[in-house]
Amino acid sequence: MTTLSTHVLDTGTGRPASGVPVRLLRGDETLAHGVTDADGRVADLGEVAHGGYRLEFDTSAYSDFFPRVEIAFVISDDRHHHVPLLLGPFAYSTYRGS
Repeated sequence: MTTLSTHVLDTGTGRPASGVPVRLLRGDETLAHGVTDADGRVADLGEVAHGGYRLEFDTSAYSDFFPRVEIAFVISDDRHHHVPLLLGPFAYSTYRGS
């Protein structure tokens, strides 16, 4: 088991994206949910086992073009996993954070 966190940065303004609803899914099951805080973070989405997951971000308040972003990823070790979202009006990216 390992822990999982995320954050969202609004690259259009250079500021954290606060108030973004986030869901952690495995298959069709919602395992956890949260809303990004003033720093754009959901610090604890709970403990997760090895396997495939998705983070679903409701980004409609920050992007008309991307009202929802889904990031699929696989956990294969027991280190803490941090999956950030960098969001602009017409682009987004992600990476394996620490």
